[in-house]
Formats: sequence, C-alpha cells, structure tokens
Amino acid sequence: MMNLSWCVNNTNTSCTVDTLQGLAYVPVFFVGFLVNAAALRAFIAMRSSWTDTHIYMLNLAVADSSLILFLPFRIYDAFCSLPKTYLCTFLIYTHFINMYASILTTTAISVQRYLIIRFPMQARSWRKKKETAFAVCLFIWVLLVTLGAAFRKDNYPNNLWTCYERCKDKPLNPLFIVLLVFLGFLAPLVIIVFCSSQIIWILLKDTDKSEEKKSSIGIVTANMVVFIVCYTPIHIAFVVNYFAKVPEDWRLNHLPAHVYLLVSEWIAATNCCFDSVSYYFLLKRFYL
Repeated sequence: MMNLSWCVNNTNTSCTVDTLQGLAYVPVFFVGFLVNAAALRAFIAMRSSWTDTHIYMLNLAVADSSLILFLPFRIYDAFCSLPKTYLCTFLIYTHFINMYASILTTTAISVQRYLIIRFPMQARSWRKKKETAFAVCLFIWVLLVTLGAAFRKDNYPNNLWTCYERCKDKPLNPLFIVLLVFLGFLAPLVIIVFCSSQIIWILLKDTDKSEEKKSSIGIVTANMVVFIVCYTPIHIAFVVNYFAKVPEDWRLNHLPAHVYLLVSEWIAATNCCFDSVSYYFLLKRFYL
C-alpha cells in the first residue's frame, strides 16, 4: 500500500491492487454498518425478553460491528498509507479477533440449534441456558484476546511492510498458523457442517411441513453455505502464503499468492453483511 504521490508517478500493479482494496471495502463498510446497527438497536429494544439464542446472536452482532467499525482505517490506508506503528498491530489483531469471534460464535449457535432440535424435550427442562450462553461468549473473547496477546510480536511494526501487510520474507509463527487453521477454522467447519446437516435431516424427516420449518431449513442451509464460502478462501491463503516461495523482488510486486490473500480477506469481511440473514429470521417477529 503506497502513498498517493508514489502512485501518481508509478504504474506498479501494487497501486492498482491497493486502490481496488479501498474501493472494495467501502460498500462492505456501509452495508455492514447499516445492518449491524439495526440488529444492535433491535437487540437492545428487546433486552427484557432475551433468550440464550439472543445472547449468542448479540455476541455475533458485536463481533461483526467491531470489525466493521475499524474498516475505515483499512480504507484510508489503501489510499493514503498509514504509518507503521503499534496502531497497525492493534488494527490487525482487532480485525482478526473479531473475525474469529464471529466464527466461534456461529459454531456455538450451530451446536445450540442442533441440541434443541435433537433433544427437544430435554432442552425445555435445561436450566441456566442464558448463563451458559453468556459464559460461552465470554470464553470466546478471553481465548481470542489471550492468543492475540501471546502472538502480538508477530505483527509488530518491524515485521510489517505496510500497516495491514506483513513483510513477505517474515512468515508467521508456524504454531500460530496451525491454531488459526485448525482451531480457528477446520474444527468449527466440521462442527457446523455436522450440526447443520443433522438439523436439516431431522426437519426433513418430520411429517410437519409448516412454513416455519421450511424457513428453518433455509436459514440453516444458508448459514452453512455462507460460512464455507466466506472463510474457506482465507484459510487456504494462510497456508499457501506460508509455503509460497518469496522472490528477491517481492517489495516491488504483489505476488499472486499475496493478491489471493487480499481478495480472500475481503471475502471473509463480507460475512459481516451476510450474518444479517440470521438476524432477520430471529427478529422478524419482534418487528411484525
């Protein structure tokens, strides 16, 4: 991400990539801001009737909103280039902590839905469901902040090429990559696919084909597909970039693997907009 004066005097492809980044994140910010602001407003308005599901959804909305609120820094950096300071370290970790908070909360919601559908009678008698949901959400944030603090030096200014990009000749800690890919994605992916598939199968077997159950099948399927589409590319990119060979002139050109990483980061960020589908189905009765 070069500054504007550099871009005016050069035709390097990195300038085009950076400009496209800035332009691509603008609609994500505005759409994400509007839908998440509306969701947070609705959650606050109905706080007296919260269930454990509302707590999970509120946590998802908080994670998405936090990621969205810091996107203007990334947009500004794409056009004007922020200086490499510890603010950049904070922005990088804030972005990814909120992304993984969204991933893990979505996983918790899938498990909760599965347990309710699979064990409906027992679910009615479960006690302290709201307290459990709050504890799970708190655990997610504590875990992610702890991991971020433990690996904070990986994104210190001396390891950064620009505010949002690491030096390509300084790969991330391999343990960090393993945690991101396996704990942060593959494990949640397996859980979400299993729970969603079981929910769909149970509802399809039910002789009651009400519109509500059809809607439930649709939302569970949509959430699973959106999760796979949004988060698979970026974790492939983490692995590819870690093993990609770095040429001597890496500072002058964006490598194909690195461009793929930038695109996949944008795709992952769009999940903040797609989560609004879940909010709609949960809150439509409140509005209507």
